[in-house]
Amino acid sequence: MTDTPDRTSSEPRSGIRWLLVFWLFTISAIAYLDRVNMSIAGQAMAKEFHLTTIQLGSVLSAFVAGYALFQAPAGRIADRLGPRAVLLFGVVWWAIFTSLITFISPGLTGLLGAVIATRFLLGVGEAVMYPASNCIVSAWIPVPERGMANGIIFAGVGFGAGLAPPLITYVMVQHGWRSSFWVSALLGLIVGLVWYVIARDKPAGHPWVSAGEVNYIRAGIPQKQIGSRAPQLSWAEIIKNHDVQALTFSYFTYGYAVYIFFSWFFIYLNSARGLNLKQSSYYTMLPFIAMAVCSPIGGWLSDIITKSVGKRAGRCTLAAVSMVLCAIFLVAGTQVRSVPFAVVVLAGGAGALYLSQSSFWSVSADIGGTSAGAVSGVMNMGCQIGGAISSYLTAVIATKIGWTAAFLVAAALVLAGGAAWLLVYSAGDTGGILGSRTTREVSSTSAT
Repeated sequence: MTDTPDRTSSEPRSGIRWLLVFWLFTISAIAYLDRVNMSIAGQAMAKEFHLTTIQLGSVLSAFVAGYALFQAPAGRIADRLGPRAVLLFGVVWWAIFTSLITFISPGLTGLLGAVIATRFLLGVGEAVMYPASNCIVSAWIPVPERGMANGIIFAGVGFGAGLAPPLITYVMVQHGWRSSFWVSALLGLIVGLVWYVIARDKPAGHPWVSAGEVNYIRAGIPQKQIGSRAPQLSWAEIIKNHDVQALTFSYFTYGYAVYIFFSWFFIYLNSARGLNLKQSSYYTMLPFIAMAVCSPIGGWLSDIITKSVGKRAGRCTLAAVSMVLCAIFLVAGTQVRSVPFAVVVLAGGAGALYLSQSSFWSVSADIGGTSAGAVSGVMNMGCQIGGAISSYLTAVIATKIGWTAAFLVAAALVLAGGAAWLLVYSAGDTGGILGSRTTREVSSTSAT
């Protein structure tokens, strides 16, 4: 059972945990600026490199493949080495590979392979982002505040992805597509260095944090997570856990749907809806604005419902309902002829999807405990595999059948993902996998 934080303590609380959450929001925004720039500048690059739409889909999928495959290892590394240093390393890595693509010559032999390899390695570097941030949430954020904390962090996804279309388009028009990648890389380096200065892995190790905040955080975190000797989970314990399996499948369907917006929405508006470059850049912002707004709203609702009704309602039911709403919006958006109204409806689908975002990460932090990085890495690997499939398969479906079919496939998958939340029973109420292990150990000892 999680202790309730002592809100009557007279010791002042410094609020450093929210500074770290805000900066994770900033890093999250830059990370998505780095990855969405390819969907904006991709057409100009593809024209120079003579790539077809399906070849461009392979390039987009390469990033997500690298990102997906290294989620679980990145989470384990963050658990062991600490999120502060791991995030700095990741930011430097992705700055290098974001800019490296600009040095590829159109006349290079094996050009497509070189572009795919560069984007794959960029994905490897970015894989540390959210497992490492979940380590911070697990160590710094009391359980009753995790919905809002994750909601703020993942609002950075919508903010960064929404900022990308006008910013990348402006830089690209003024200075060429290569300059847009250099700007993204430079911003990443700046926010990464600031992160290393202001962050620490644990509250007690931070020079700015007050004793009141340390005590408040400790009171709101399961006791088995506290201390340098707190055990970590084995891969078998994580992968065999039914809650992790359900979360991973649901996040797979989530990833399939959301990557249509990240990878193809700009091109969809430009080619299927007939908008010009400038119009597409502005309309593309709407789904990402919806994500940025709905992510913290979802986190806030999740915490409120959790406190008043319980974790299963606050985390699981809210996520299931949100994903069903997303499926409805996606289907409706394909039937609307008016371009502005269609974009608003589809943006509503993106927003509804992000109402569920904090639930995934709050539950994975709760059930993972000291292995929150590894658990969330496994879960997020499912999301990114869905995204990798979506980035390629959407191009195939849209080319051979049409864009309506591409959105309907995403809607069907999201509906299945919402149903999977009904199979998540613990939501961390028993101390997660670690608590279940301890219960088994105690029962075994009592029996002997």
